[in-house]
Amino acid sequence: MGKSLQVIENLSPGRNLDAYVQAVSAIPVLSVEEERSLAERLFYENDLEAARQLVMAHLRFVVHVAKTYAGYGLPLGDLVQEGNVGLMKAVKRFDPSVGVRLVSFAVHWIKAEMHEFILRNWRIVKVATTKAQRKLFFNLRSKKKGLSWMNDDEVNAIARDLDVDPHVVREMEGRMAASDTAFDAPVGDDDDKAYTAPAYSLEDHSADPAQQLENADWEQDSQRRLVQAMEHLDERSRDILAQRWLREEKATLHDLAAKYSVSAERIRQLEKSAMKKIKSAMLTA
Repeated sequence: MGKSLQVIENLSPGRNLDAYVQAVSAIPVLSVEEERSLAERLFYENDLEAARQLVMAHLRFVVHVAKTYAGYGLPLGDLVQEGNVGLMKAVKRFDPSVGVRLVSFAVHWIKAEMHEFILRNWRIVKVATTKAQRKLFFNLRSKKKGLSWMNDDEVNAIARDLDVDPHVVREMEGRMAASDTAFDAPVGDDDDKAYTAPAYSLEDHSADPAQQLENADWEQDSQRRLVQAMEHLDERSRDILAQRWLREEKATLHDLAAKYSVSAERIRQLEKSAMKKIKSAMLTA
């Protein structure tokens, strides 16, 4: 197996999937005795080399599982990579004393990682957030008899099989049939088409003169309160706050510690105390 392991470590399913699949297919399948021996070395002795061999020997199974999710339109290489993460989690948690093969234990972890990846990337807007929605998402395609919208009998039958309400089935069918729409206008669109983008339907409150005046007054009042609050501080505290918060190039605690010949922790304490005084003074100003 050694040569095969060296080959596979130089490959990635995201870069060259065909070569990766060929390489993992060449790794020999472990016998029951070999698997148990490696699992015991990992479980009882924390043997990382045993863990690596267990992972490598089951990479072909991850590819097999990933192919069953090809219908979601996501890159197979990405699904394989996510499944490999699940496989590594399974190997880490595998207890050889339970008496089952690793592949039976790992399938849950592999599918879980792939499910999360699909739900994150299949649509810009999440199509499944609750447990019932996730269950529907991964079963609805296989349950549907055709590509057209389902009738009431089909909806009710699927709802019974999956133990969910019929309206949840209808909602998920609509989500899966919907397509993504860009919020902003696509780059290169002409002016006539650009203004049909959803972003242009938002109301712009920034042009309201009353709102602009209110914002300006609030900023002036805040600045006045800050100046008055700073006057209540001693010269050292004012300097610390100014150099830590009011300058483009902020001074570090160690810079100020060297300047005032104290520790960085003392500067932090002075800064914290000054901030509390500033907040209190601004509230009462």
